[in-house]
Amino acid sequence: MHHPRLSVRTIAVDETEPLIPRADPRNPLVWLRRGEGIVGLGEVLRIESSGAERIDDAAAAWRALAEEADVDDRVGLPGTGLVAFGAFAFADDSAAPSALIVPELVLGRRDGRAWVTRISLATGDIDEADVSGDEASATLVLPEPAPRRRVPRVAFSPGSVTPTRYERSVAEAVRRIDAGDLQKVVLARQLVGELHEDDGLRATINRLGEDYPDTWVFAVDGLIGASPETLVRVDHGQVSSRVLAGTIARGAGEASDRERATTLLASAKDLDEHALAVASAVNRLEPHTARLDASPEPFTLQLPNLWHLATDLKGTLGDGSSSLDLVRAMHPTAAVAGTPRKIALRVIDELEGFDRGRYAGPVGWVDGDGDGEWAIALRCAQVDPDGTVTAYAGCGIVHDSVPADELAETVMKFRPIVEAFGG
Repeated sequence: MHHPRLSVRTIAVDETEPLIPRADPRNPLVWLRRGEGIVGLGEVLRIESSGAERIDDAAAAWRALAEEADVDDRVGLPGTGLVAFGAFAFADDSAAPSALIVPELVLGRRDGRAWVTRISLATGDIDEADVSGDEASATLVLPEPAPRRRVPRVAFSPGSVTPTRYERSVAEAVRRIDAGDLQKVVLARQLVGELHEDDGLRATINRLGEDYPDTWVFAVDGLIGASPETLVRVDHGQVSSRVLAGTIARGAGEASDRERATTLLASAKDLDEHALAVASAVNRLEPHTARLDASPEPFTLQLPNLWHLATDLKGTLGDGSSSLDLVRAMHPTAAVAGTPRKIALRVIDELEGFDRGRYAGPVGWVDGDGDGEWAIALRCAQVDPDGTVTAYAGCGIVHDSVPADELAETVMKFRPIVEAFGG
């Protein structure tokens, strides 16, 4: 099979402007944390896949494409050179396509250094213009940062699953857990709204970035969100992952807030749920690593509206896996599916009542060497070309889950995305 040949040039730039205002308001490609990361503009090509082999198929196509690419990278940081932004569907049988998108232009910033990458389809022989990269870079025209726009006003209402029906599903899940069918299942629900066509998405992304600096703020193919959960990160043979499971609302004042965090660290229900998620992640990563260390005790991760129990995993790769290979091994985690995984997925199919699309699927980027950063698409919404916005939030159901409490937890988890869309 003949693969298109890509020509890739990365140069350092003196750039202090924030990245989000330069994103395309219609088709933003964004991956940022604390204002650092990459923004993509335009689209040279995309790799679409679906079905049970969607991640493997995309990884194979990407490997072939990367091997053929002609890359001149003068910066050499994570996110330079050839990159694709990616979002994968949660379920094997989802109607939503999975996509890796290669932009024409990448603007990036990390550790106080900034760069621009231009990616194009190589046409036959390399011509003279390509060789003199320095002159070419002088004429590189960056998009002007856009003026600040208002956040779009999207009014959300429940999707196909009403709050009452959600509570019934939670009760049924608890019944099955008590019957010994499984230990945990994650059940989600949707909110649906309408984006007006003159509303861009930059203000929404900016709001997420400002309100949730410690999360991965992403926009890929209409999927927009702020995820606190690192699925897997690979950088020159080092691998890391952040597991989150177990949640409590923030307290009103400082004393009550500290008390909440302490309560979470002592909660048997949350610690059990967390231990299941960590064990599952370690099981998946371990076969690919020469060594793997977990933070000894879970710690509390503070987000503006929630406390989470978190554990960081760090290790050294032992088998030359790419970040996509590890995404394939890790997805879906116990944090978004349940335990045991196969049974939990079946229960989600039976009880949840909708196609998750790319919600709770892997979202991130991969480079030409297979390194990359991937999060789980949480606290997110999918914006379709017709302007429909579908937001998602889910909870881990365990044996002592209370339906009304889980519904309240989804409301809390919806808040970041609903507010970012002006709700």
